[in-house]
Amino acid sequence: MYRIPAAFLCCLTLAGCGTSMQRPASGDTTPTQLVEAVQDEMAVAVETARINAWFDERYEEQVAFSPIQQTILGRKTDNDKIDDVSIEAQDRQLAWQRASVAEMRSTFDYDLLTPEAQTSYDVWAYQLEQAEAALPFRLNAYVFDQMSAIHTFFPQLLIAFHVVDDGSDMDAYIARIGESGRAIRQLIELSRLGAENGVRPPRFAFDFVIDEATKIISGAPFDDSGEDSALWADAQAKIAGLRDSGDIDQTRATAMLAAARSALVGPFQAAYEELIAWQEEDKVNAPEETRGVDALPNGAAYYEERLANQTTTELTADEIHDIGLSEVARLRSELLAIKDEVGFTGDLPSFFAELRDNKDDRRYYYPDTDEGRQAYIDDATAAIDKIKAELPNYFGILPKAGLEVRRVEAFREQPGAAQHYFPGTPDGSRAGVYYAHLSDMDAMPKRELEVIAYHEGLPGHHMQISIAQELTSVPTFRTQAGFTAYSEGWGLYSEWLAVEMQDTYQDPYSRFGRLGSEIWRAIRLVVDTGLHSKGWSEEEAVQYFLANSAVTEGQARSEIRRYMVLPGQATSYKIGMLKIQALRRKAEAALGDAFDIRAFHDTVLGGGALPLTVLESRVDRWIASVRRLVS
Repeated sequence: MYRIPAAFLCCLTLAGCGTSMQRPASGDTTPTQLVEAVQDEMAVAVETARINAWFDERYEEQVAFSPIQQTILGRKTDNDKIDDVSIEAQDRQLAWQRASVAEMRSTFDYDLLTPEAQTSYDVWAYQLEQAEAALPFRLNAYVFDQMSAIHTFFPQLLIAFHVVDDGSDMDAYIARIGESGRAIRQLIELSRLGAENGVRPPRFAFDFVIDEATKIISGAPFDDSGEDSALWADAQAKIAGLRDSGDIDQTRATAMLAAARSALVGPFQAAYEELIAWQEEDKVNAPEETRGVDALPNGAAYYEERLANQTTTELTADEIHDIGLSEVARLRSELLAIKDEVGFTGDLPSFFAELRDNKDDRRYYYPDTDEGRQAYIDDATAAIDKIKAELPNYFGILPKAGLEVRRVEAFREQPGAAQHYFPGTPDGSRAGVYYAHLSDMDAMPKRELEVIAYHEGLPGHHMQISIAQELTSVPTFRTQAGFTAYSEGWGLYSEWLAVEMQDTYQDPYSRFGRLGSEIWRAIRLVVDTGLHSKGWSEEEAVQYFLANSAVTEGQARSEIRRYMVLPGQATSYKIGMLKIQALRRKAEAALGDAFDIRAFHDTVLGGGALPLTVLESRVDRWIASVRRLVS
């Protein structure tokens, strides 16, 4: 069967060079009509070029608000600063966002834009709509908790993202140590405002924050324990590197060490001590019994906004809950089939226990040693390398950026916590990183290694985000846009897509791990809505998790506590996956033999992250373009 080249199919309507109208066939038109058609196309090209240039100008204004984002992007502008996170700064950014959308609407003719430019217009306006919808609830969000963990991000920013190539970079690094203290104090003020309005995270979150903040200011130069703190060790190493390279002399190195030490034991340590004191003070006011956000002031409306924000749909909590129940039932039947395949004679809960509790069985777990930790990293890297060879069969667009598998830094590592991904820089100077929590290898079953590697690495987050950052056919803001249902939906879809590829999930336990990962996300639909809209207790949610998956009680509780502090976020994975699967089925049915899996994936990935409604419109346009081509 002839397969039309994927890249060609995708570029017909989606590469930003097409127009929103079709030129009439020459045999049916007069010369005047042809001239008018060409003029129309030229008008579209001019208006599209104008708005794309405008988007790039506005994006630079937007990035200027955030020195942190500039660093994440690999830039060195404002690298001696940390973001202003005060209420006043939030107001200034929202005012700018409102003004930019008003200017866009008054300056550009939507009907004279290409479909891709119309998508950019829609996304720019959608981002403001999300910000406006969230505004009434900005004091409902928890400032300090174990998941968003902003207090641990500042050391991570300096250690992992702040590049030091010369003395001026190190001076900026030292300035940022002090700036981090200022930002922590602003965040404490936001946390106090929330508490005054009756909004506090569950009590367990206070313990996490106190423990993590204490770790950050433990060791030299904060105490005389005999060990260096992570930040002090990093600062010394970077200064030594500059000295050894000849960029600075010993005198300047000594002065830098003194300045770094002074910043750490001065404003930085004082801010973290203030954070610890505030958390200890306010912890007693948090309810002993964990409750969903619907129990907080304006909580029910806040949860509705969170669901809309995270899923980019209008699905209600009840609808999401019912979808979850249906998916859990479907996936349980598939898990039962694998249980029978491996010859296990007990029921499904007993098989869960078999896989969960036999920690010394090397079929199921790595040893809880440094050798076991390295074996996990090596095997995850090998799985990613193996599937990489399959990608050209499923994608026309491939990422250029590199990928590393790395253990989470000790100061923020949590036993059994979820793996996660940090993107590289758009220019490729910093690779993307798949981080794994490896302090407790008994929480890292072998059956889940493959599926997590595909989700976080290839063809999941690393591929999707890297392709987005490398796009040249859309304005820069589209390459950096983030919509959780799209990105996490793609990650979960990638786990499922890998089933179609050669040499993946080769043993039944890995296939069980894949299904276990999917039912995990289905469970989230049930328990997130249960916790925040149906009055479920933490214990009810934990027990539901344990009844339907092979996770340990510690893992289940860690997950439930994640959902407690990030309402709605966990629903985005399965809702996004289901939408992408539905769009693929729609395209397959509409196109028949003309369906090309590579072109479909390029259509989904080739415009950057999008709200699900906008993604559906994009796929519909691609389907229509292929139909025109083959008709």
